[in-house]
Amino acid sequence: MNEIQGAGVALVTPFNADGTIDFETLEQLIEFQIKEGMNYLVSLGTTGETATLSTEERKQVWKFTADKVNGRLPLIAGIGGNNTLEIVQQIQDFDTNGYCAILSVSPYYNKPTQEGIYQHYKAIAAASKLPIILYNVPGRTGSNMTAATTVRLANDFSNIVAIKEASGSFSQFSEILRDKPENFQLISGDDPATLPMMALGAIGVISVIGNAYPKLVADLVKKCQEGNYEEARTIHSQLLDITDLCFVEGNPAGVKYILRQKNIGDDTVRLPLVKISEPTQVQIQKEMAKLK
Repeated sequence: MNEIQGAGVALVTPFNADGTIDFETLEQLIEFQIKEGMNYLVSLGTTGETATLSTEERKQVWKFTADKVNGRLPLIAGIGGNNTLEIVQQIQDFDTNGYCAILSVSPYYNKPTQEGIYQHYKAIAAASKLPIILYNVPGRTGSNMTAATTVRLANDFSNIVAIKEASGSFSQFSEILRDKPENFQLISGDDPATLPMMALGAIGVISVIGNAYPKLVADLVKKCQEGNYEEARTIHSQLLDITDLCFVEGNPAGVKYILRQKNIGDDTVRLPLVKISEPTQVQIQKEMAKLK
């Protein structure tokens, strides 16, 4: 867990205008993150539009990212979904070279019971050579992984080491922090919640807006780590509006538009996502001007 303290970013997957993967821009994005002070990277989290990538494309992105990072930062692979047997197979086939952990989103659409969620992660834990980070994002998956289930998994499987929490429930965050084993960690999965979650005891964030503003996110997390919440609040406030705008028409369309304005690739997304509308573009441009 020492490798994944602080500010992490769930990298977008850049696409060319024809929808193919833009590896040149992906390299540019990786270098941007390293230069601006990100502590670790997540390759093909859900922000990477993983659900619309083929098996071969995922393998290409993971290998390319590991090769370009080349050990300069810790690297986490996103491998999750709602077909447990398929995810187990992906994890067993995964080339772990260059990676230190797997981030696995709770099953979506199926709406499993808490026992179903537990058994899903039990199977993943048994299959993985790398530590597992749980990911709870009920606004996307349609079901919440309760604090009790999280703590049960943390107690039962030594290679389940953390949770990326995006439930928005501070009661749930607090229960996890109160009941978890000592070596299990809480990570913010929602940019606007990072500061208050770290005040409670979270160790950092896996960020979306960090794709476009890695230095601000890294500085925010560092200030929280130092207990300097006054300066952290200033950065938190600066990022609030632009972060909200990134999600009004679907993630990662918003943050890809910001990256395009920074000359980091195109803002192409794969269907069923589409580019953000002109009114949202105008609002984002106004917020970008403030951040300059």
